[in-house]
Amino acid sequence: MFESFRSFISDFVAGEKHPSQFADTDYRLAAAALLVHAAAIDGEMSASERDRLHAVIKQRFALDDTATDQLIEKATAAEHESVDLYHFTYLLNRVLDEPGRARVIEMMWQIVYADGRRDELEDNLLWRAADLLGVSPRERIELRRRISGEDA
Repeated sequence: MFESFRSFISDFVAGEKHPSQFADTDYRLAAAALLVHAAAIDGEMSASERDRLHAVIKQRFALDDTATDQLIEKATAAEHESVDLYHFTYLLNRVLDEPGRARVIEMMWQIVYADGRRDELEDNLLWRAADLLGVSPRERIELRRRISGEDA
């Protein structure tokens, strides 16, 4: 049992392909819901954010376009039904190791910077998500700087 769990985590960190059925307990659904939240937190999802959301999910989870669209649709519904981030971060904490959780924060920064800027709502979201996922403030800031191209 432990070996299958470890294989599951290794596949995620390595970005290998998984089946395209997205159960409510699927870590991909939880991660995608956080990405949808990051894209829409400022009140609107721009075309650049929508395109980046699709590209990040497709690439990170090795999905085809149809499966990516299905995951985004299901994640959007889950995000709308959710009252907080805890449901998603709890699942990700149970399933992912530390590098996997940091990768989720990295993907969130990619969504935030899709429109070329970030605002205080996005900063606050990433701070809360990173805290709930056990990603240190230092690592969160390093990920932000790397994604945004800021100098250290």
